[in-house]
Amino acid sequence: EMDARISVSTPEQLTSFLGQEDSVLREKVELIKASGANVVFVQKGVDELVQHYLAREGIYTVRRVPRSDMQNLAKATGGRIVSKLSEIVAGDLGNAELVDERKVGEDGMTYVLGCSNPKAVTILIRGGSEHVVDEVERAIEDALGDVVATLKDSKIVAGGGAVEIELSKRLREYAKSLSGRERLAVEEFASAFEFIPTTLAENAGMDPIDVLTELRAVHDSGQRDFGLNLFSGGIEDTLVNGVIEPLRVKTQAVASATEVAIMILRIDDVIAARKSGGAAGKAGGMMGYD
Repeated sequence: EMDARISVSTPEQLTSFLGQEDSVLREKVELIKASGANVVFVQKGVDELVQHYLAREGIYTVRRVPRSDMQNLAKATGGRIVSKLSEIVAGDLGNAELVDERKVGEDGMTYVLGCSNPKAVTILIRGGSEHVVDEVERAIEDALGDVVATLKDSKIVAGGGAVEIELSKRLREYAKSLSGRERLAVEEFASAFEFIPTTLAENAGMDPIDVLTELRAVHDSGQRDFGLNLFSGGIEDTLVNGVIEPLRVKTQAVASATEVAIMILRIDDVIAARKSGGAAGKAGGMMGYD
């Protein structure tokens, strides 16, 4: 789009100008029609007269489409973004079974459906409040991230707290070979892992103590893939029943939590040392004054 100023002094000049403008617009419409396109997405504005001519030719037009949406449309339909109408060829066109305008709430939306091999899709999230929508969006992003991590690594582990209970069991066995403060530290580290299955049980309305006791007993018997299945409400082999987690996410969670715990413990040591030093300095000053 651009601004222009034209000076017209006679009615004949005005008529000639309008005729030339109409001719140029019709030429553009003919180029679109000749390409075989029946839907046009435009990043900027479209003259109302052009929209009228396109509609008369059975061509649906969507204007002021954001650049990011244009790129996603190209990925979804297999089309190519074209800057000049004179450069359009049949190979630039994308394909979809249906392009439909629908009203969602108070907004009108254009749906592009039935793409043969879409490389981009849209997930429409709706909710009773903005907070609900934000929570659903966060959950979807987390789920998609898990799927991507699984596809990249092709490695999964049993979910439902199965990994945490097994790690807790192994750490307690290792703690028996230690003594003193080291043993206490390892045992506390093992207890921290058990917060995952107990929290899952609480959120599902189950008794966390009963769940933890049963999980410990099952893992002590050698069934390391058994965890809590919130869909069935029971303790079962989560790996077999499809309650799984990406290995990358699990290892990253354990590593990050461990690093945070170590950092907090180090900060506590520094604060305690400073307090002790400050108190000793004050006492020395008072003795010198006396």
